[in-house]
Amino acid sequence: MTQAETGTACWSNAGEGDSFWFLGTLATIRVPGEAVGDRYAMIEFVFPHGASPPLHTHPQDESYFVLEGVLTIQAGNDCFLLETGGAAAVPMGVPHTFRLESDTARVLVLSTPAGLERMVRSASVPAGTRLLPPEGTPRPSAEELEQIFRVHGQINLGPPLAATRKPRPDPGGSDTARS
Repeated sequence: MTQAETGTACWSNAGEGDSFWFLGTLATIRVPGEAVGDRYAMIEFVFPHGASPPLHTHPQDESYFVLEGVLTIQAGNDCFLLETGGAAAVPMGVPHTFRLESDTARVLVLSTPAGLERMVRSASVPAGTRLLPPEGTPRPSAEELEQIFRVHGQINLGPPLAATRKPRPDPGGSDTARS
């Protein structure tokens, strides 16, 4: 039985969770989907400067909360800057990508329903430290990665976000959510 079925809590303190070197990043699964009946999963990422996945879709909503750093996010027709303390949600099926603008960033990602964490596990190696992966860390081949994406429902649609794309500026720092 899962923790969700038995009604027990799941938690991870700072520095806890299963950590993986995922395609040049550090991914720590803070709340795995199995613990909450696959309703969601929470992953903490550390990204290096310039990190940007291909433009893609997947069968989960993906929410971001920037703990430290600056990201440019492209989602559908929107392109915006998300700084420390900023949050965003991208609905499932919406083409999206991001680019890390700061030297590094720590970002909490919520996958609703769970699933992104299983893709991370499939395309990673266990992290030897809680730092960005060292040069030469093994990665899946392009063919293996394509198969992993297919199995987990990610569809790549285009290239990563170019450094020259200008995000839409925040129109005054409003405290209300924009949609």
